[in-house]
Amino acid sequence: MNKQSISKVKMFFMGLQNRFNENSEIFKGITVTYEAGLKKFTGNGTYQDGNIRYNFNGKTEVLDISVLFNKIVIEAEKYETASIVYSERGTNVLITADNKNVKMSNLAVKEETELTAEKTAATSTLLNRDYYIKIGKADPLLKEIGIMTKEGKIKNDKIRKYNQIDHYVELLEGILDKLPKNQTINILDCGCGKSYLTFVLNYYLTEVKKRKCHFIGLDYSEGVIQASKKMAQNLGYRNMEFHAMDIKDYVATKKIHVVISLHACDTATDMALALGIRVDSDVIIAVPCCHRELLNQYSYEPFKGILKHGVFKTRMADILTDGMRSLLLEAKGYEVSVVEYISPLETPKNLMIRAIKTSDENDAAMSEYLNLMSEFNVYPALYAFLNQWE
Repeated sequence: MNKQSISKVKMFFMGLQNRFNENSEIFKGITVTYEAGLKKFTGNGTYQDGNIRYNFNGKTEVLDISVLFNKIVIEAEKYETASIVYSERGTNVLITADNKNVKMSNLAVKEETELTAEKTAATSTLLNRDYYIKIGKADPLLKEIGIMTKEGKIKNDKIRKYNQIDHYVELLEGILDKLPKNQTINILDCGCGKSYLTFVLNYYLTEVKKRKCHFIGLDYSEGVIQASKKMAQNLGYRNMEFHAMDIKDYVATKKIHVVISLHACDTATDMALALGIRVDSDVIIAVPCCHRELLNQYSYEPFKGILKHGVFKTRMADILTDGMRSLLLEAKGYEVSVVEYISPLETPKNLMIRAIKTSDENDAAMSEYLNLMSEFNVYPALYAFLNQWE
């Protein structure tokens, strides 16, 4: 290949090297194909601890990205044409070069499966909507979290779950779009469990929205943390870390942009909300679970005749708990919205609290909150956790 074409290849490699250095966590691999006459010679590289494990002509080496690109260029001089596919999560970059032209283009990522008419019929309860987590492109993810069979069909008993995770992304999309651009978005999942929804969010932000992001999962169970680590390894999601620890023991070492708490039991939700406030997170998302704390605390004389019925007292405790959580978030400078996450027919614990940091503390909201504490004779865990950490 002539010097002019080689120079152009070098120029494109400079851009790819910067791309790798800025976000090597989403790099998947590189394939190089040289041609001379009817003969083809192929090299393949995969990520290994910040470098590239590259095999060509039966020899395997672990190389720095700059060394690898230099090696490819030197080898290209011996051939008539070369094509290089640089693969990232959600993106493939193709460079083709010969003695006349050097071109670089983005390739559509090949879908593993197509949803055939037969599969559509078999999954007729899928919603008539344009899904955010699309069958085909998201197949590796959907298979790993158990939503899809190996053959590429949504499992009949997981269709409802698939609809739920897609609606979860829909509820968060507009909020996440407001986060700072051109920097890594750090997302902390408190009480992450097996992290299914966090894996879904990782896929969507990285491969659909093309946002640079990093996820941190916390859970006191060593077993579920190890399961999450294994799933991340299987998927090649290197922009994730998981820690077996109590939420209250976590100390942030980087700016946290989003704190998520999904179905954390009782006051674990309060601990996650308090952590989000303490680290001044831009966004806090919570889907609370069982509400036991205030049930035996609160009393309200005007409602005495109503609250003598246990079912009313329990439901009022649920509303009071999440209502006061929302109000305290407002007092701390967050704009709060509360929406139904899934149908109440599936579970009564179906509320999502979405909080976006918009201002400094709101004294009026705090005054209202303290008045409610007095009127209902309660001392909520969220208020207690914040006082402990201040």
